[in-house]
Order: sequence, then structure tokens, then C-alpha cells
Amino acid sequence: MRPGDLVRLVLENLGRRKARVALTAIGVVIGTAAVVVLVSLGIGLQRNATEQLGGISDLTLIYVYPTYGEAFYGGGGGGGGRGGGGAVVSAQSQPTEQNLLTPATLEELAALPGVQGVYPRDYLMAGAVMQYGRMENYPSILGVLPKELETLGLPVEGGALQMERNELVVGHYVTQNFYDPRLRPGQDPPAPPELLDESVKLVVSKYSPEGVETRKTVQFRVRGIVAETRGESDYTAYMRLDDLDALNQWVTGRRPNRTRDGYPTVIVKAGDSRDVLTIADAITGLGFQADTPMSFIQGINSFFVILQVVFGGVGAIALLVAAIGIANTMTMSILERTREIGLMKAVGATNGSVLAVFLGEAAGIGFVGGLGGVVLGWTAGQAINVIALAYLAGQAAETGSLPPSVAVYTPGWLLPFCLIFATVIGLASGLYPALRAATLVPVNALKYE
Repeated sequence: MRPGDLVRLVLENLGRRKARVALTAIGVVIGTAAVVVLVSLGIGLQRNATEQLGGISDLTLIYVYPTYGEAFYGGGGGGGGRGGGGAVVSAQSQPTEQNLLTPATLEELAALPGVQGVYPRDYLMAGAVMQYGRMENYPSILGVLPKELETLGLPVEGGALQMERNELVVGHYVTQNFYDPRLRPGQDPPAPPELLDESVKLVVSKYSPEGVETRKTVQFRVRGIVAETRGESDYTAYMRLDDLDALNQWVTGRRPNRTRDGYPTVIVKAGDSRDVLTIADAITGLGFQADTPMSFIQGINSFFVILQVVFGGVGAIALLVAAIGIANTMTMSILERTREIGLMKAVGATNGSVLAVFLGEAAGIGFVGGLGGVVLGWTAGQAINVIALAYLAGQAAETGSLPPSVAVYTPGWLLPFCLIFATVIGLASGLYPALRAATLVPVNALKYE
């Protein structure tokens, strides 16, 4: 039987039982639509979570920390008696390896494949208050390289991110969190100051062993303001590392020695986010601690892959029920068309031709149901997306968080996959009835009532 004749015969047979085919196909429609909607929902949730985390952190950054040696001590003592006494004290020290982030280490990190830049940073080793006129603020103080903020691509709200000596770059909320400590009850709080290109005082305090406080006041000019990132930079005042070293030297009484003490933190920037985990593993292999937002992304992706499999399995159960309906429909069709099958064989139809006809009808039901399910699932996904985004946008406005860009996302591969899957399910469901039809004895089939 030629392929064209086979297709025409299958379509004619399906057209003779439109109601039965439609009712059977509805089960496939529901199952396929469930797979499309549920898998699209899982993918949409994954993309939303990834975008939210990517929006508050640069996924190409790796935060590197030193590992400090540890020693373990143990001891014991024994007493005495009338005939004599004694005591034994033992100590055992087993230090672990210490790896500091020294200038030599920075060169080693910069030489790793895929690394675009290495940026050391340090913290102020004392309490500090920032003063502007009568207003005060308590930001985090961080020392960075002069061009680090610009190279890392932090968003600019005003000014520039490259610092000269005695200049600061402050985060968005540093400008908003000033308050007047001498404000009287009932008075309105002052408006946030315009700090750009203004001079501010940084009052640093240190304490002697006797608890005597000593203060040092340093003038800084605000060179730039970082736009809101919902991260570390929002509450941080950045200064040059050499300015911070001078303040820490006054606090500690000794000049910082990076070769001996190293840096407390180093940021490694990868050229491509796909290389981040490989670089982090290489840094860990060198004996340092490495932390990156990409590791959270990987964990999130693993969770949502499992969620997509679960969602797809729920939809597949509906398809399984539909497959049973197809098998039942095809079995009943064989009982009704037994004499027709015998006639086909009497005029020369082979077992393969009969098998192909009934498999084609079963696959046709699966295809029609799959096509309807794909259209219904995609339409339902778009409707859910519009409703969910409207609701989540309102929730984000109330909480001040970023609104999601997608709730249900249907990738391009999902629709043809579901259509092919539904067709294959129909084909597999019709396999037993088709084999039964193909193996009927023509004489017996012709005598069947």
C-alpha cells in the first residue's frame, strides 16, 4: 500500500467516527495541555529566580578568602599523695596550613585561565561616623583599588566611580540614611543631603587598653554615588586602599604589611559566567575559600530541574489515562470492523498493510489530541502569565522588590516535543489492537457477526 493511499484511508476511517475520535482525543488534549502548562510553569519559575538573583549580584564575580592555620591543644594533670606528689601537663599542637592572600597570590590568581581581573579589598579596623553638617551616618567603610568599582561595572547614580586620594564613592542608601542626632521631638527630619562633590568628615575612633577613646577626623570629597543595587554597595562608602591603609595604620599603630598579613578579601572577576564554577574550583584547589553567586544559581537550577520532572510526570499521568482510552477505542473499532478486516485480507491486503492502517489511526488520534493540547496549553500559559505578572507586580510594589519579568515561560522546543510525544503515545496505545487486527484469519473474520 502506497503512503498516500494509507494516509487517505486513515483519514476516511477517522472521519467516519468523528464523535468517538473527538471524545478519545479530548483525553490527549487534556494530558498534553497539562504537560505544556506545568513544564512551562517550572521553567518560568526557574528563569524568574535566576533573573532575581542575577539582578542583585554579578554572576561573574568570585569572592576569595584566606584560610588561617588552626592549632589544637590538649592537657591533663595529676595530683599527689602522702608519699609524694607530682603533676604532668602535656600540650600538643598540630597547626593546619595557612594560605594568605598576599601580592604573590594575587598574581597567581590572575594567571588562572578565564580570569579577567583580581581586586583586593580591606575593611576599616575601627568604628567610624560620617558627618555632613549636623547630620551623621554610619556606613560600612571599604578600601578598594582606584578603578575597581568602574571595572566591576557598578551602576552610577551620579559623578564618577574612579577615585583620587581623599575621595569617596558612596552607595545609594548612604545618602539616604543621614539623620540629625540633635533633632528635637516634634521636629521634621531633614531631607537627605546632596552629597555629590561635597566634603564630608569621617570621624574614626579607637580605644586604648584602658578604654580611653581617641578620635581622628579626616576630610573626604564625595566623588560619585552608586545607584541602588540591593546589595553590598548600597550601604558602603568606598575609598582608595592607600587611604584606608593610612587610617588602619593610625588605628593599629603599625603599617599594614600585605606580604606578611595579606588581604582579608579578594574579588576575582571571570571573563564569562560559564567559567565561574571552574575558576572557583581551581581557587579552592589552591587552598583558599571561594564563594560565588553562581553556586546558588546552580543549586536553584538543580531544584527546578527536579520540579520540572515532577510537573511533567503529573501531566504524563493524564496522558497515560488518555493512552488507555485510545487503546480501548481501537479495540472496540476492531470488533466492529472484523468483517471489513477480513474483506481487506480477502482482496489482497497483507498483515503489514492492516497493521499500518490501525497504527495510523491510533497515531492520528494522538496527533490530533496533541495538536489541540499544544494550542490549549500555550494559550493557558499566556493567560496565566498575564494574570500572575499583574499580581506579582502589585506585590513587588508593596514590598519594594523587583517585579518578575516572566511567570510562565514556554521554550521553543517544548511544543513540538509534546506534539511528537502525544503522537508516539497514540501509536504505542494502538500497537496491541493493530497486531490483533493484523493477525485475524480472513475466513473467520468474514464469518464474524
